[in-house]
Order: sequence, then structure tokens, then C-alpha cells
Amino acid sequence: MIDVILPCLNEAEALPWVLSRMPAGYRPIVVDNASTDGSARVAREHGAEVVAAPARGFGAACHTGMLAASAEVVCVMDADASLDPGELPGLVAELGTDPRPGLVLGRRRPAGRGAWPPHARFGNAVLARSLNRRAGTRLHDLGPMRAARRADLLALDLRDRRFGYPLEMVLRAAEAGWRVVELDVPYLPRTGRSKVTGTVGGTVRAVRDMRRVLAEVAS
Repeated sequence: MIDVILPCLNEAEALPWVLSRMPAGYRPIVVDNASTDGSARVAREHGAEVVAAPARGFGAACHTGMLAASAEVVCVMDADASLDPGELPGLVAELGTDPRPGLVLGRRRPAGRGAWPPHARFGNAVLARSLNRRAGTRLHDLGPMRAARRADLLALDLRDRRFGYPLEMVLRAAEAGWRVVELDVPYLPRTGRSKVTGTVGGTVRAVRDMRRVLAEVAS
């Protein structure tokens, strides 16, 4: 069994599609980050385990899910239907049986009009270049679909509880000598209202959090 952590803030509209496409052997853990639209109820109705993360923040939700998970290998992905859970086995296969720590990222490839707005793609590219200079990686995307071993991730002792969490994960993993690779995955137009990439303000907040993490770790 592989645990799939799905940070969730008001994704009741998207969850049925996401959960219906979860591969066999993959257990969805929906982390309800103080949703107000009944997301937790919808997730339970579609067979997911639901845990609460009342303090809002992407990193807070991911960390809560990591603590709730129990499988050796865990995946993390958005719950907004922009990513297909059917792609997860490919990432896990790339992780392989190598006992050394590894992190596999899904490199987003837009698969629909408006899937990845220009402002969000630009912000992501700038951060990826900064990360590559800082950590010696060769990544193109700080993709939100990921696979790694749970014990290894917890050992990184990630501290950010906001939008800087994904970048901190890659940065800490690279500095610890992990194998960090990326695989192409389709990136679909999300379902429902976007809170980050679909808005300039959300993108600015995410970039600001990630640049803060880069500065803190560098110091």
C-alpha cells in the first residue's frame, strides 16, 4: 500500500474525480485544511481517509498528512483535479527499490487551455533557476506531484508550514545528497476556484514564501 497525501482547502467539486482515479493499492489521505464547502464529507463518501489540519497553510496540511500516513512510500499531490492520480505509479516506479533516499517530482506539462497561466509558469521558472543554482539540481519545475519514502522525508525535518514547503523539501533533499529527478506528467485545468496559480495574488504569495525559504536555508 502506498499513501497519497492530498492537501485540501475547499475542493469538494474536484474530489470525486480525483478519488475515482486513484490507482489500486494507493490509499488517499485527504487533509482538510479548514474547508468550508463540505470537502471532508465528500472525501469520506468517496472512500478517502480524512484528517484535519485546522491551522491553514499548505505546509501545515502536508505535514499533518505525513504524520497520519503509515506506508513506507508516500506521494503528495494537489486535490484540485489538475493532476491525474493515474500518473502516480510512474513516479513510484522511478523511485524504485534503491535503498538510498530519493525524491521523484512530476514535471508539469500543460494539457489544456488555461491549465498553467503565464504568471504562474514564470514564477515557477524563476524559483527553479534559483533552486538549481543553490542546490546544484537540474529541475525545470517545483511540481506538486511527488513520491518519496516517508521515513526519509520526516528525517529532513521540514519547518515551513506555508507555500515554501515544496521548495524546502527539494532543497533539503538535494543538500542531503538525495537523488532528485523529475518525470513529465500532464497538467490539466483545475476544477473550481484557484487559490494560488490561477491568481496573481496567490502566485505572488507562493513565490514570496519560497524565496523566504531559500534565504533562510542559505543563511
